[in-house]
Amino acid sequence: MAIFSAYFCIFADMRKIWIISLIALMSLATTSCSCSSNQSDEEKERNIVFGIDAEGYELEQHTVESGQTWSKILDGYGIVGSKINRLDALTRTICPLRNIRAGNKYTAFLRPDSTARHLDYIVYEKNIIDYVVFAFVGDSVAVREGAREVETRRQKRNAIINTSLWGAIMENNLPYALASELEDIYQWTVDFFGIQQGDSFTVIYDEKFIDTLSVGVGRVWGAKFHHGGKDIFAIPFPQDGKVQYWEADGGSLRKQLLKAPLKFTRISSGYTRSRFHPVLKKFRPHTGIDYAAPSGTPVRAVADGTVTYKGYKGAGGNTIYIKHPGKLQSGYLHLRGYAKGIAVGKHVSQGQVIGYVGSTGRSTGPHLDFRLWKNGSPINPLKVPQKPAEPIKEQNKAKFEWVKERIIAELEGEVADSMRITQLDSITIK
Repeated sequence: MAIFSAYFCIFADMRKIWIISLIALMSLATTSCSCSSNQSDEEKERNIVFGIDAEGYELEQHTVESGQTWSKILDGYGIVGSKINRLDALTRTICPLRNIRAGNKYTAFLRPDSTARHLDYIVYEKNIIDYVVFAFVGDSVAVREGAREVETRRQKRNAIINTSLWGAIMENNLPYALASELEDIYQWTVDFFGIQQGDSFTVIYDEKFIDTLSVGVGRVWGAKFHHGGKDIFAIPFPQDGKVQYWEADGGSLRKQLLKAPLKFTRISSGYTRSRFHPVLKKFRPHTGIDYAAPSGTPVRAVADGTVTYKGYKGAGGNTIYIKHPGKLQSGYLHLRGYAKGIAVGKHVSQGQVIGYVGSTGRSTGPHLDFRLWKNGSPINPLKVPQKPAEPIKEQNKAKFEWVKERIIAELEGEVADSMRITQLDSITIK
């Protein structure tokens, strides 16, 4: 009995020790979790700027001034010439020091001590997204590239046009880049110089944000442009390895000729057999379209073709003629100058920049006089029947219809996320 009582006491003591140990372990675990949690909160509260822990630093932000160099900027922060030379060697393939641009921003991270402030890092913003960090911690010199986190948000917007496409974009606080995207998509189909009050558009697109700041437009996922009393859809679909935009019937939005040879302008004089000439002060035919535009505005070839004339041509000033398939010829008059590489016999592609708006020859101000001939006879460029490019191929029609139905449904109403087209690389019909 005495032996049993002894074992019982030993067992009770061991159980007490085990319970105490268990409580200690649980307490340690709780403390560890609490510390871990606190550390995580502290990390979240840390002031991270351009990937650098800014705690303890004084930050100075400046804008590069005209004529400033990195040598001058860094010398002002006490960085010696030997370190600048080492930095120059490190940055040659990343961000050459000579490429510094006036107007761009840079931020200096200064570490204060009892006597002075020391530059540890300086961050140069190459653009609104990309930056490069120059580090001068201790005796070391290092360089790394970085980028701000960009969030992509799918947007659907619509607008009624009161004056112009650009006017509608500004009135509705839409990204300016969206106007360029829509002009690029519809440049063969919509006459942007013939926009009527009440025309409208709906567009689905990706917009890029850094925090709340809009920094650009990504893919346009579809559009509907109401123009001239009809709806013209733009459906993205890949064919022959390239994403192009198609009308609802599968016809390509791309046509034989561009609607106009330049952007962001207005028609100052139309095609007519009797126009009062502003210089000659008499009525005479004007077999072209005058586009008023700032001097230097890029002029594009309206179709693939071959340059047949480049030179000064009397009243027409600097002129280019291009021969196109289908016995067509286009002319571009009053140019300020020619694009690099343009020469007689040179093949040019549709949309390629061939020259720049000017006021050479008999002209009262900067504009482009654009002309078109068929079989040698002048024709009105605004009334040329347009031949579409190759339509959706037979083997692609089923997938195109599947994509089109979903894009149009989203353009015309609300759809579930599962119904949205979010990629075009590999289309699987469900």
